[in-house]
Amino acid sequence: MSELIEVNQLTKLYGPLPALRDVSFRVERGEIVGFLGPNGAGKTTTLRILTCFIPPTSGFARIAGLDCQEHPLEVRAKVGYLPENVSLYPDMTVQRFLAFAASAKGVARSRRSQEVERVVERCSIKEVQSRIIGHLSKGYRQRLGIAQALINDPPILILDEPTIGLDPAQIVEIRTLIQELAGERTIILSSHILPEVSQICQRILVINRGQIVATDTPANLTSQLRRTLQVSLQIEGPDAEIREELAAVEGVLRVQPGDGPASYLVETDRHGDLRPELARRVVGRGWQLRELRTREVSLEEIFMELVTEEGAREEMK
Repeated sequence: MSELIEVNQLTKLYGPLPALRDVSFRVERGEIVGFLGPNGAGKTTTLRILTCFIPPTSGFARIAGLDCQEHPLEVRAKVGYLPENVSLYPDMTVQRFLAFAASAKGVARSRRSQEVERVVERCSIKEVQSRIIGHLSKGYRQRLGIAQALINDPPILILDEPTIGLDPAQIVEIRTLIQELAGERTIILSSHILPEVSQICQRILVINRGQIVATDTPANLTSQLRRTLQVSLQIEGPDAEIREELAAVEGVLRVQPGDGPASYLVETDRHGDLRPELARRVVGRGWQLRELRTREVSLEEIFMELVTEEGAREEMK
């Protein structure tokens, strides 16, 4: 794969306040990268720089080797952008709006009808192409937003919170559409919704307070940043004695109540498997061990840990 997007030490100040601080990352051709962070973390600011809507205070961003500040028209021709709040004309029909978008993007007049037909089919909005945009559901408006981004077949798609405000069924539809588009082009998907990013993206960039705090595949992030292992046990016996016995095992860091009755969640050092010793202690005391299993740490827990730690470090400065 060859590098398609390069961001190097981007900083953006709004007055004295930094929205971005030395943000650097690369996206290879054909990758689907999730840009994950809480609201106000700097996601949208980064995407607006990549799409040439605003300049950085310092640093640079390049698309296919073209500097976003020096060659904005050439960069925009390579990028399809769905902003968080897509600008649609409510009094236009779907077809007329897409024809207008094709004209604005420099599609030759002789090709416009064909291009509109292509994106209408690709985004499954043929049944509403003659309807007034203001009468469309939120789900169809999002599909239309993606359709306008696909006009002129750009090699890069940048989608900012593409499922915001949708109901569960519409969210599934939009995610499916994005997954279908993934093999055809490079995609940056910005979101604060963890399942969205983990289900769709091959790699995740976690941003918080204007800085990249982690980057890797969802699986590797979970594995590398997990500092402890958790073992779930269900034990019939005296609660206080069980807690004391489990806590006495070398390597156990904490014993907490589990999810159900007679359940315990034991947090252990990640470098050793304490399940055999935990089982031996329980059985040795004559208690009934009804369940013993490891509990996987979720990407959501990893994300919250990253964001919380970064916030704590900032407050200590």
